[in-house]
Amino acid sequence: MEALSDLNTFANILTAKGYSGYFHTQGAYAGKLKDSISEYLENCRKGTEGAPKPDLMLTGYLQWAGEDKPRVECCMWVKYLNGKFDLKKMQVVKKDCFGQLLKQSELNNLSTIAAPKVTEAIAMVNDAPAQKAVPRNKRFRF
Repeated sequence: MEALSDLNTFANILTAKGYSGYFHTQGAYAGKLKDSISEYLENCRKGTEGAPKPDLMLTGYLQWAGEDKPRVECCMWVKYLNGKFDLKKMQVVKKDCFGQLLKQSELNNLSTIAAPKVTEAIAMVNDAPAQKAVPRNKRFRF
């Protein structure tokens, strides 16, 4: 069952899960989650964007350590109906410093409540840490 939320509730739930960075709504309107969506909807009301789309696409970085380092990007498809929002789908992608795909994960049939925390989303595309070699305290002689 869908749980459509107003913009404040939608943004607060995702922000509490760690989605506190900057996003773009429909490829523009950079800002925090709520601000980006609000600016897009305001431009729809002014007529510069046309009617609001029933499915909004939000994009942003979940992990960024500089242009010369790998990064984790996130695309969220958000259902928008009568001023209410719910997360439908999420794609998490890890790319190298040249923008080449390293690993990707997609979550379908999602909801705002069921969305993973940012740390869990990042873990879906990061490799498991390598185990450290355990030094031997004793040497065996044959």
